[in-house]
Amino acid sequence: MIDLRNLTIPKAHDHFKNGDFTVTDLANEYLNVIKEKNGDINAYIEVYDDVLTQAKVAEDMFKNGTATLLTGIPIALKDNMLFDGHIVSASSKILENYKATYDSFVVKELKEQGAVFLGRANMDEFAMGSSTETSAQGITRNPIDITRVPGGSSGGSCAAVAMQGALVALGSDTGGSVRQPAAFCGLVGMKPTYGSVSRSGIIAMASSLDQVGPIAKTVADAEILFNAINGYDKMDATSTPIELRLKPTVLKKRIGIPREFLKGDGIDNDVLKNFDEACQKLTNAGYELVDVSLPLIKYSLAVYYILQPAEVSSNLARYDGMRYGYHEENKSLIEVYKKSRGNGFGKEVRRRIILGTYILSHGYYDAYYNASVLVRKAIRRELMSAFDDVDAIITPTSPFPPFKFGAKSKDPVSMYMSDIFLAPANIAGIPAISIPSGVNSEGLPLGLQIMAPFLREDILFTIGKDFEKLV
Repeated sequence: MIDLRNLTIPKAHDHFKNGDFTVTDLANEYLNVIKEKNGDINAYIEVYDDVLTQAKVAEDMFKNGTATLLTGIPIALKDNMLFDGHIVSASSKILENYKATYDSFVVKELKEQGAVFLGRANMDEFAMGSSTETSAQGITRNPIDITRVPGGSSGGSCAAVAMQGALVALGSDTGGSVRQPAAFCGLVGMKPTYGSVSRSGIIAMASSLDQVGPIAKTVADAEILFNAINGYDKMDATSTPIELRLKPTVLKKRIGIPREFLKGDGIDNDVLKNFDEACQKLTNAGYELVDVSLPLIKYSLAVYYILQPAEVSSNLARYDGMRYGYHEENKSLIEVYKKSRGNGFGKEVRRRIILGTYILSHGYYDAYYNASVLVRKAIRRELMSAFDDVDAIITPTSPFPPFKFGAKSKDPVSMYMSDIFLAPANIAGIPAISIPSGVNSEGLPLGLQIMAPFLREDILFTIGKDFEKLV
């Protein structure tokens, strides 16, 4: 029996090299866990039928000396990442049988290093949601408490790791969709700098906000996975060239706290108490904590819920029932569009398409979209100015712990509040990480979010590892 709970990427690599167990042994161990638990959790929509074939390829890499640290490491893929020859549906009926014809950049990079992809993980449909309740493939349950949501939209990826059904996973983060479910499942989740990880081959939701990020049990594992997918890609026009990427520098060991931002309504008392305890731990670790003034950051969520639906409306226009995906025959072209899109998209996706179309319509474009673009630039400048004085800025990851199914799904505004601390990093394009910071009075996991300047993921990893030692 392999101790999956305490297994990390370096430990697995050493076991492979020492012959304690093979890649196939480890893959089978995870497949057995998935078989045992996935019926209740629904972390995976599909387990790939070529897992053991992938494992044999990885074993050959160890034999011929080409193995890397990620060779043979079992990974769960969010169901919006193209994996050549495999179905990828964004957990939507409209793409339920779509088979990828090429590899996304992140899959290609990991495939070359011999990683083993276990299956595609459930998600909120087209990444629209904070609870994995909007999936056309059914809800995903939180392995820590199956009466509660795992967070979203990368809920399946996080649940897969939390139930010991994958060593690590990949998710995508548009407004907190890696960090929030990671916090809800007691894991590490990271959103890299916009442009540091290619979006090529990722089913788009909001192109100026989407970013692929790692999900893991430790900061070190998240760092390893990030380093494997962090690189320039000519197929992504927003990918940052290597020569423009910043080198690590000596830290000031100063961390900023936006106190005014933490005084809003709807923030759970246990979350605030846990945050104060986390601050004390960072002080004990030798960091100086100072208050920072960020008066514009409170507008991030409003800006996000204007820009994101607008981009959703544009990106999802391609799903018209004609070129690929779900199709319903009808007597006229417009009826084909109506039926295919009306029955192919779920309620939340339709809501955001309608909202985004309204935002982009004549007479409202300047009032909403253009105004939000200007505020977005101002928020980015404000954060960059704050980073002149501090290495990082910290907040709770979520204003509340994992909630029960149905508690917020009937009130979209309440659900959208899940992103209040998370949206600023996406709006500004900066890197952010969520690390486990303890539990609330009911034993439910809570997370600490750390944000850093552009392309300074190294700061997140340094502070995160220091914090981990104290939890």
